[in-house]
Amino acid sequence: MAMSPLPWQYDRWRKLVELQDGGRLPHALLLSGPRGIGKQPLAEALIARTLCRAPGELACGECHSCRMLSAGYHPDLLSVTPTEKSRQIRVDAIRQVNGFVAQTAQQGGYRVIRIEPGEAMNVAASNALLKSLEEPGDRTLFILVSDIPSRLLATIRSRCQHWSFAVPPLEVAEPWLSERLGSDDEARFWLSVAGGLPLLAEELAGADARQLRHDLRELFDALVRGGEPVGEAARLDAQSLDRILWYGIAWLEDLIRLGLSGDSRRVRNADLLPLYRQAVKNARVRDWFRLLDYAREQRRLLAAGGNPNPQLVLEAWLVRWSALLRS
Repeated sequence: MAMSPLPWQYDRWRKLVELQDGGRLPHALLLSGPRGIGKQPLAEALIARTLCRAPGELACGECHSCRMLSAGYHPDLLSVTPTEKSRQIRVDAIRQVNGFVAQTAQQGGYRVIRIEPGEAMNVAASNALLKSLEEPGDRTLFILVSDIPSRLLATIRSRCQHWSFAVPPLEVAEPWLSERLGSDDEARFWLSVAGGLPLLAEELAGADARQLRHDLRELFDALVRGGEPVGEAARLDAQSLDRILWYGIAWLEDLIRLGLSGDSRRVRNADLLPLYRQAVKNARVRDWFRLLDYAREQRRLLAAGGNPNPQLVLEAWLVRWSALLRS
């Protein structure tokens, strides 16, 4: 089956197809938007169509090139992702890209280079990529996928055509997610929790993510009731630090919305309203802003490969939560 874009991407997809068929698709695309919006399916559909020997609206799914791609290996596709430990894309990986670009396509078509996330390239890697972006050669397509394009070097961004994807309309996202989850109510709830991002909502609705959210809700409740933060931190899997911080940031944003507006309809996690109301009584909005800044900075350091000690970060953050909830 041919790879396909998602329903809320159809208009953008038709424009990409029109540009490609007219020979006007640039040699480097930057696809950006928040994680969970569906950039990967669009990138995969475009890669498949670019490498396909007989494309229609989508890749044919039947030719030798499509079968190789479906099997998990295509000699004219190079995918670059961070090394697992560092969370960075280093210069050695980009040197491989430069060598790949210098070669002739083995299947006689395009060479495609996918870099994801683009912001994971460190400065040395970014600088090494510039030459290939400036002189890519014929029939070469770079696809950079980015959650936070502002973290890419300006010189990289300026050499790509930037396609930014916004949160899709609820009337398109909800039926898609409802079909995936088998429930309209579930789809509505998880889309709200995920801020309207359909693939993130589907991920959060999975069993492991649900359990983590349940554990965090119990922890939040324990802190509101005077629980000891370091002891509570020990109950959590510190390896889930990025997701724990993500939830914490989302809940702090809810608290701030509720504290500033008093309007419970603006809260994304409606099931947490009783806890939010108690928390809002105990601390000032500016204190929640400070805690939000701390969580965002820790998450940024984690994404940048700063390798903070997860358990210590978790403990320090929960100590700050606890201090506010008891004030």
